[in-house]
Amino acid sequence: MKETPSGKLYHFEVRENTTLLPFLIEKMPEKNRNNIKSLLAYRQVRVDGKVVTQFNHQLTNDQKIEISGQRQTESSVIEIIYEDKWLIIVNKPSGLLSIATRDEKRETVYSYLSDYVKKQGRENKIFIVHRLDRETSGLLLFAKNEKIKRTLQDSWNDSIIERTYVALVEGQVQKQEGVISSFLYEDRSFIMHSSADSSKGQKAVTRFKVLKSNMSWSLLEINLETGRKNQIRVHMQDIGHSVAGDKKYGAKTNPVKRLALHAMNLSFIHPVSNEKMVFETAIPKPFAKFF
Repeated sequence: MKETPSGKLYHFEVRENTTLLPFLIEKMPEKNRNNIKSLLAYRQVRVDGKVVTQFNHQLTNDQKIEISGQRQTESSVIEIIYEDKWLIIVNKPSGLLSIATRDEKRETVYSYLSDYVKKQGRENKIFIVHRLDRETSGLLLFAKNEKIKRTLQDSWNDSIIERTYVALVEGQVQKQEGVISSFLYEDRSFIMHSSADSSKGQKAVTRFKVLKSNMSWSLLEINLETGRKNQIRVHMQDIGHSVAGDKKYGAKTNPVKRLALHAMNLSFIHPVSNEKMVFETAIPKPFAKFF
């Protein structure tokens, strides 16, 4: 057994033919029957590498059982990276809304997590702290009560230590690192624009560093000093290196069949414990394949 960022990971080997629930009850005496059924419900149990949710699944000799510390929703869409009494952090996939819109109510991270916490208690609720664009993947923070949400949002600039993205952009970025600063405003078509005129919008500051590059592509590490709508996408267009797959902001190509932008790192001060919390995901493999 070894520790993982979000809990414990168990490994067991089956020594005789049996069924899954009695096997797990015997192997994990510290957990009750309902705890173990929850592990199954949240797709944390794998038999020979495959997720199993049925408590009466038949086991045979020499099969390997793995219990993950990371919970998932029934839809297998949302990976929960961390959860405690006050917070949930997920790894959002590209193409999924953070929260409902007029046209889409159910297929959202918020909806999935709301269903998830209500299974633990009918009165439980979830509150979104910040958002990611539908096409952007990566780390997204939710609160379990409104007070925690407000605490995080009201102290956002002081609480958030780092928000790092990785982006695959078009062309070879010549400057190895730099800062982009402008004022962003939205038009009637909901498209963001960049201006040097402070009277036109809100100040936005983006820092970037080249991780890898060639004649066609550059892989950038991007840090936000501000969190404006579509900020990275607009600023990449500003320097002539649009995010791959971002037709809305000037991209000519779509090599990974999605917007090539991922929220990779999130570091903040916990609103209750005051601990420094650091979470990081891997660079998506499709982004790196060009190098």
